[in-house]
Amino acid sequence: MSENYQRLPAWFKVKSPGGKTYLNVKNLLSQGELHTVCEEAKCPNIGECWDRRSATFMILGDVCTRRCHYCAVTTGRPYKLDMEEPERLARTVERLRLKYCVITSVNRDDLPDGGAFMFAKCIQEIRERVKNCKLEVLIPDFQGFLPALSTVVRAKPEVLNHNIETVRGIFHKVRPKGDYDQSLRLLSEVKNLDPAIVTKSGIMIGLGETKLEIQTTMKDLRDVDCDILTIGQYLRPSSRHFPIDRFYTPEEFDELRDIGISLGFKNVAAGPLVRSSYRAEEQVAHAL
Repeated sequence: MSENYQRLPAWFKVKSPGGKTYLNVKNLLSQGELHTVCEEAKCPNIGECWDRRSATFMILGDVCTRRCHYCAVTTGRPYKLDMEEPERLARTVERLRLKYCVITSVNRDDLPDGGAFMFAKCIQEIRERVKNCKLEVLIPDFQGFLPALSTVVRAKPEVLNHNIETVRGIFHKVRPKGDYDQSLRLLSEVKNLDPAIVTKSGIMIGLGETKLEIQTTMKDLRDVDCDILTIGQYLRPSSRHFPIDRFYTPEEFDELRDIGISLGFKNVAAGPLVRSSYRAEEQVAHAL
């Protein structure tokens, strides 16, 4: 199925971007000189989300120090840090009148703390400008450096998300610089540092895993008290990326959601087009 990334099943129809609100959001993001994972990762939900004035901001530039075989973000040597980025981000969040904001980043293994201090600075700047905006951070693994995680946790985002992405059996095939157990330890440590923070993780499926492996990964996440789970279909960004093994049906996603709820997740969003930040504010509302 190496070329099936272009031939999607019928249930993958999405709204074409281009409405008035979408264009307004695009313009504000351009004015703020900000990157979004919506654009950089070629998210299929960009039209719907931007029409709802929802976007996932990507800080620390748009060049990643890692090459994960499923990801469309550019890999290479990052530019120097833009220390004005947190203020521009906060100003844009204020202009968009956001009540819920998701912040993620590329991997910055070139930085001593992986860029954790910039996450904290962004949270601080937004808190000062937009008092009623809830904040979710989708963080890299910081190479397992726990003081970096502590920096983010001390800034007190409402939600801390770290995607495990796939099952143990194929983890290193798709994330060669990551570590399955390290990701689990990071999520566990969040609860040790601040039990009040909601933790979240996400899994892509369709890379060659079995349903039993998916359930095992779900159990592993519950064992570290992960609160919220997202499960979505992997879509191959290009022919150079990891091939799609199979497409799961909407009914299979419903089954996985029910299994997740039975395991104790406070909320499970599962579906072909679900991504880690898709309707994130609704996931948290349901979880709480």
